[in-house]
Amino acid sequence: MILSLPWIALSLAAYNVIVFVTGTPFEATIWQVPMLSGAVWNFTLGDLVVAGTLFLLFIEILKATRTGGNSLVDHAMSTIVFIICLIEFLALPQAATSLFFFITLIALIDVIAGFSVTIRAARRDFAVGPGGHL
Repeated sequence: MILSLPWIALSLAAYNVIVFVTGTPFEATIWQVPMLSGAVWNFTLGDLVVAGTLFLLFIEILKATRTGGNSLVDHAMSTIVFIICLIEFLALPQAATSLFFFITLIALIDVIAGFSVTIRAARRDFAVGPGGHL
C-alpha cells in the first residue's frame, strides 16, 4: 500500500511547506555556476522543485509499468493528487504561480501517462497467452 502513494505528492508537500511554513521565496538562489561564456547561471529554489518533481515523475512512470491489483489504487491516488493540485492552483493565491502550475501539469502528465502505460502493458500481457493467440 505504501508503494501506491504517488511520489508527486512529495513535491506538493514541499511546495506547501516552503510557501506556508517557511515563507522562503522560490527565487532565492541556491548556488551560482560560472559558465564558459562568462555568464553566471543562478540555480534557484524553484528550479530545484521543478527538477525534483520531474525526477519523481520518472519514478511514477516506472511504477506504472507494474501490473496487478495495486495499479488501480496507484492511479486513483495520482488522480487525487492532481485534483488537490488543481484546487490549490485555482483557489489559493499562494499557489497561483508558474512554479505551481508546472507541478500541477506534471501531476496531470502522471495521471495520463500512468493510465496509458498500464493500458498498453495490460494489452501486451493479454495478447500473450497459450499458443500466442486468444
